[in-house]
Amino acid sequence: MKNIVLLGGTGSIGLQTIDIIKQHPNTFKLYGFAFGTQVDRALPIIEELQPEIIVTKSDNAKERIQQETTYNPKVYAGMSTLNELVTYDEVDLVVNALLGSVGLQPTLEAIRAKKQIAFANKETLVTAGHIIMHEANKYGVELLPVDSEHAAIHQCLRGESHDEIKRLIITASGGSFRDYSRSDLQGVRKKDALNHPNWSMGAKITIDSATMMNKGLEVIEAHWLFNVPYENIDVLMHRESVIHSMVEFVDRGVMAQLGTPDMRIPIQYALTYPERKSFNMSDSLDLLSFGSLNFSELSFEQFPCLKMAYEAGQQGGSLPTVLNAANEVAVELFLNDQIEFLDIESIIYKQLEEHSNIASPDLDTILAVDEVTRDKVRSMRK
Repeated sequence: MKNIVLLGGTGSIGLQTIDIIKQHPNTFKLYGFAFGTQVDRALPIIEELQPEIIVTKSDNAKERIQQETTYNPKVYAGMSTLNELVTYDEVDLVVNALLGSVGLQPTLEAIRAKKQIAFANKETLVTAGHIIMHEANKYGVELLPVDSEHAAIHQCLRGESHDEIKRLIITASGGSFRDYSRSDLQGVRKKDALNHPNWSMGAKITIDSATMMNKGLEVIEAHWLFNVPYENIDVLMHRESVIHSMVEFVDRGVMAQLGTPDMRIPIQYALTYPERKSFNMSDSLDLLSFGSLNFSELSFEQFPCLKMAYEAGQQGGSLPTVLNAANEVAVELFLNDQIEFLDIESIIYKQLEEHSNIASPDLDTILAVDEVTRDKVRSMRK
C-alpha cells in the first residue's frame, strides 16, 4: 500500500489521479490532498477517500471543509503547510499536479525528504531545472514523469544506456489551431482555442497547446529529465496522438511508445513504477481504426512560442524563468478576455527581449525574476 500525497487535486491531472487511486484501492491510499479553492469539486473526493491531511489555499475553503466533512481530517490553509506535508514520514509518493511555478518549493522539499515523485508540474523544471536536477541527483530521487510525452521517453529508455541515445523525438497533436494560417489566428475566440482535437486537459494547458508553448516547455523539461542537449531534441506534428514520443539510438534504431490519448495511463505508470498494473478505464489501442499515422514538421514561423522556448532553453540562466512567468500570466489574461490570442506570443517575446539574462541563478534570484516578470505582464492588460 502506497500512501500518496496529491498536490493540485482538483485540476485535470489531479482528478485523473483520483481515478487511478479509486481503481486500485488495495494499492494506493490518499494520505494527503492539496487543492486551491474549488471546494465543491474537492468535497466528494475527500468524503469518499478520507485523506488524513487536507491543505487548501484559503481560510474560507478550510472552514468549509471542516464544517462539511463527516469525519475529522486535519485541515490547513497556506503554502507553508503544503511544503511540510510532502516531507511526512508516512508519505511514500508525492504526485505534483500543481499548475505553474507554484510547484517549485514543494518539489524541492519532497526531493530533500527523499520521496518518490510523480511529476506533472513541468513549469518547475522550466523555471529552475538546474536546481531541481542537482538536488534530485544529490538525494538520489528519480522524478517519474507524468506528461504522456516524457512518460513515453522514460519507457523507451528502460534498460537502455544514456550513452546510446542519439536524439529524442517529441510528438505534438498540433493543438486547436493546427490547420490555421497566421492570418487565420487574428481575433480567434477563447472557446475555439479551448477546443483541443485529441486531449481533454485543463484550460491553461489547452491554450499552451494552441500556441505550442506547451511543446516548448516539454522540450525544456525533456532536456533536464533525460540530460539530452537541445540540438538532439526534435518535435514533430503527429495528428493522431497515438505515438507519444520516440527515442532514436546511435545504431539508428528508433523506439516508440504508443497508446490511446488518455492521461490516466501515464499517471498510473508513474504511480505503479517499476511495476505495471491492469488498466480498465479505456479501450485498447486499435491501430486498424486509424489506418495510417501521419507526421509533419512544426514550423517556427507558424508557432513562434516553440522557437522562443528552444532559444530560452539553449541560452539558459534566468531566461526560462522569464519565458514561463510571462506565458503563465499572458495565458491568464487571455482566458480572462483581457488580451487577444496573438498577444500571448508578443508579450512573451517582449519580456525575453527586455530581460538581462542572469547565468546560474540561485533560488532567491529565480523567485525574484519570476515575480518581477509577472508584475510587468499584468500591467499590460487592457
